[in-house]
Amino acid sequence: MHPNVARVVEAAAAAGLEIDVDRFPAGTRTADDAARAVGCDVSQIVKSLVFIADGSAVIALVSGANRVDPAKLASAVGAGDVRRADGDEARSATGVAIGGVPPFGHIRPVAVVVDRDLLAHDRVWAAAGLPDAVFAIQPDALVSVSGGRVADLAERPPG
Repeated sequence: MHPNVARVVEAAAAAGLEIDVDRFPAGTRTADDAARAVGCDVSQIVKSLVFIADGSAVIALVSGANRVDPAKLASAVGAGDVRRADGDEARSATGVAIGGVPPFGHIRPVAVVVDRDLLAHDRVWAAAGLPDAVFAIQPDALVSVSGGRVADLAERPPG
């Protein structure tokens, strides 16, 4: 098992959760790719997006159908400035390259905020540390194991 995947599986096990990781050779790097691979709606895909909030990394776990509203994320973490992390910052904070960032099992503790829209599903799929590896999880378990706080993070059209 790849060390990134092992770290995710071990983090889940330490929280009392057994996960089964599936690998898809065609890749699951994007939410659309992952939804096609597992056969679900794109809204059931967990995008693990790394941001820098007032100089510290934070991960937004967002429905694959949504875009993060940076102002909502800033409010959720009490930050004045929020921006997307670049690839080096994301890897430094999590130990994983963009496209495979898991919701937990990072190389160091990272604050996590969970998009409220993910809770509308019975099951969601998240990256398991590689751009071709995913696992299914219930949203309440995702919140619990990730240590995340739930917030409305989705960008909404005006009106």
